[in-house]
Amino acid sequence: MPTRISLLCHGRTQAQRHGRFALDDEPLEAGEAQRLAARVAEIKAPRRILCAPEWRARQTAAAWHGDVELLDVLRDCDYGAWRGRSLAALQEEAAPALAEWLSDPASAPHGGESQAHLCARIGAWLDGFGDDGHILVVSHPAVIRAAVLHALQAGAQAFNCIDVAPLALVDLRFHGRWRLRV
Repeated sequence: MPTRISLLCHGRTQAQRHGRFALDDEPLEAGEAQRLAARVAEIKAPRRILCAPEWRARQTAAAWHGDVELLDVLRDCDYGAWRGRSLAALQEEAAPALAEWLSDPASAPHGGESQAHLCARIGAWLDGFGDDGHILVVSHPAVIRAAVLHALQAGAQAFNCIDVAPLALVDLRFHGRWRLRV
């Protein structure tokens, strides 16, 4: 049986609505239940549910009412000192550091994880993935970007060219190599 990974972005949070880097314990917005129910109807009976450890991802995965396996490798990018900060505030207070981070995937001026490191982490996880069947993975926009870049064999320099909306769904299939299915 081939491998199918459905990567689902967690539901909308206040941080996303306001253009802030999220905190680890940030919950979903109150109005996400109805939108999430529509996604549950689309993604029926995955064989396994893998989930990032942050609260917003766990809340999203819980909608399937099945066993959820938390995997640290699926955690969001570590934004270091920028957690909870808005892009607008960083543009005013640390414009050169923000510009560096946006243009250089190896840069981590916030003291956390670079985009290049995140891409390497997710790429290594995908390369070592040995499970067959349909797997639902609930994670974060940055993690899904990294997975898409890995499947396309694109470099981390394209990281900021991909937008991943709340509850966006991306399918990857493995038949000797990863393929993006749209």
